[in-house]
Order: sequence, then C-alpha cells, then structure tokens
Amino acid sequence: MLTGIQIVLAGGDARQLEVIRRLTELDASVTIAGFDRLDTPFSGVVKAEWVPEILSEANALVLPAVGTDDEGIISALFTDQELKLTDAHLAAIPKDCKVITGMAKPFLRKLCDKHHLDLIELFERDDVAIYNSIPTAEGALMMAIENTDITIHGSNSIVLGLGRTGFTMARTLQALGAHVKVGVRRDETFARAFEMGFEPFYMPDLARHAGNIDLIFNTIPTMIVTAQVIAQLPLRACIIDLASKPGGTDFRFAEKRGIKALLAPGLPGIVAPKTAGRIIANSLTQIILEDVRLRGNQP
Repeated sequence: MLTGIQIVLAGGDARQLEVIRRLTELDASVTIAGFDRLDTPFSGVVKAEWVPEILSEANALVLPAVGTDDEGIISALFTDQELKLTDAHLAAIPKDCKVITGMAKPFLRKLCDKHHLDLIELFERDDVAIYNSIPTAEGALMMAIENTDITIHGSNSIVLGLGRTGFTMARTLQALGAHVKVGVRRDETFARAFEMGFEPFYMPDLARHAGNIDLIFNTIPTMIVTAQVIAQLPLRACIIDLASKPGGTDFRFAEKRGIKALLAPGLPGIVAPKTAGRIIANSLTQIILEDVRLRGNQP
C-alpha cells in the first residue's frame, strides 16, 4: 500500500487515467494538475493549479510519456492551460522525491541534474519496453492493413532491428503467415533470428534484400532506410517507421519516389491507451513501492 505517500501528476493523456486509478487503489494521496477538463471522477484525488507549492511535500512527480518538450512544456490533453516545468517547480521538490516519466528530453534531464533529483525513465526499462511492444506491433499491423491492398499473410516483410519491439513485431508477422526477413547487426542476433525461423541478414545488405518487399517495419532510430534502399523497393512497398522521431527513414526521397512511408512513434498511447496506461501504472507503482520499502516507510 501507498498510504501516506504524496504523488503529484502533471499533464498527460488517457494513459494517465489508468495511473491515477491504480495509485488511488493503493491509497496514495494523489494531486493532479492539468486535468480541469477531466470528467472522470476519482474519489479523494485533489485537482490543483500547476504551481510550485503543490510539490513541496511530494514523494513522486509523475510526468507524461514524454516528460516535457525542449522548452519545458508538459503535454496536457485535459486542459486548455499551458503547463510548463520551471526551475521554481523543481526547487520546491524535496530532495528525496523521484521524477518519473516515460522518456526525458535534454531539458528535463538538465533540470533534474541541476536540482540533484532522481529521474526515472520508464521506457528505458526492459519490462516496460517489452510490454509496450505488444500494442506497438498491433498498431503497426493496423497501419499496414490500412495502407496496403494485400494481406499480411503471404506478404514479404522486413523488420529492421531485433530489439524488444523488433522481436515482437517479427514474431507477430510470422504468426500471421508473412515471410519475414530481419535485419540485424550482431552475430548472436543473427543466430537467434535463424533459430526462430526468420530469414536474417546483416544490415549493410539491406538494399540487396529490398527488391521484392511489400512491408518494411523499422525500429532503429538512426538513418537506415536510406535513399539507396528506397530506390530498390518496388512501388507497392509500404514503410512503417516505429522508431522515435525523426525515425530512420529518408521520408523525403520516399515521397519523391511515390512510396508510402509513415512515421509512427508512440503507438501504444494511440491504439491502446488503457493497456498502455496499465503498463505504465504497474511499473510506476512497483518503483514507488520499492522506494517506500527501502526508506522504511511501508505502513
């Protein structure tokens, strides 16, 4: 239980509703800012203005999936007010307070470093990334179906990168009957891909494997689907880039050549916000509960 633990949530989207629900179930004291247009009732939750004073006794500050933009603006779907994280906000936070977000941009990292605050990025955790790979793969399939005139079954598909998202993407395509090639960099990943029944190749050979491809799913956040690769693709091909912005595709050249290329980061929050919210909530509460135990504050 989180009885007596003070948690402040600032901004966010539908995923945060699951976080709020889970925290209240665990009896945390929850204050929310940037939710003035929220109609969902949460018993015992306090709505507040986004002012530094609400952070003075916080044990955790929970920010949205992307903590802030490069100027400190906090994304907030449930308000028309601008929420901005300032130096004054973090100066008001107790030094043992944790700042928890999905992923942090340099603005947030630098501000937390300045105030010597513990910053936790949930999307860097293996468990969260693996759970999130499920709605990511489902969302990518939805986009593929909507943007092609073929079935996934029997398609010639490439998955670039066999990390936490890539494995789930490749396995899902394979289960639907696609012919799946996977681009890898390391020998051990090549061996694992072969063992799993995929057709692996090394990334420098990508252009050579692009000639008869229907779908490319990229998970690598560096330029990998280059003009040279796109030039080898058939015009029917569709590229779905799942990497974080700006992705790993030459979108300008794809458009010039008439090949459909879609950047699709953050799919869990788009296609399955309730599930994505539960993933965040479960990980976040585990972190806070562990912190409570370590500090000897477990009721």
